[in-house]
Amino acid sequence: MSGSRRKATYEDLETVPPNCVGEIVDGELYVSPRPASPHARAAYRLGTWLGGPFDQGQDGPGGWVILVEPELHLGDDALVPDLAGWRRERMPEMPHTAAFTLAPDWVCEVLSPSTAVLDREKKMKAYAREGVSHLWLVDPLQQELEVYRLERRRWSRQGHWSGEATVHAEPFAVLPLKLATLWER
Repeated sequence: MSGSRRKATYEDLETVPPNCVGEIVDGELYVSPRPASPHARAAYRLGTWLGGPFDQGQDGPGGWVILVEPELHLGDDALVPDLAGWRRERMPEMPHTAAFTLAPDWVCEVLSPSTAVLDREKKMKAYAREGVSHLWLVDPLQQELEVYRLERRRWSRQGHWSGEATVHAEPFAVLPLKLATLWER
């Protein structure tokens, strides 16, 4: 290439096969295979843990809208985090739309060997640029959770836990998360 490349468009996303996940990050189209079972299991278990007390307010504080794999149109990027959450005061009613233009307050990326570099580099930069307050990186193969908070438009790591630790991680620190439940078979 001669230094000029065509920016990916939404039409490019529409050509992605249904067994893959397509995202546009920093003008480039990224196509990833659907996640393997450890990834899918960790995302499901974490979504279930968050859904009752935070989204539905059952035995917990409520105040959140939590979604699995929402399509986010942030600036020129089209991102699909594994999980995302909006505080209800910022999104009192969930719009009936295929894609969200309001940046979430929290995102979680479950790392896979094929997506870890993209998630840790370009997607983290995009989330910071758009003002996402909190970011979790879950690695089911290493059995690790990393928690970040956005401070002055930069990520500040708030904690790193692994194995069977019980965690109080922001912005959901009010309830304990037993990491072992994310890795159980």
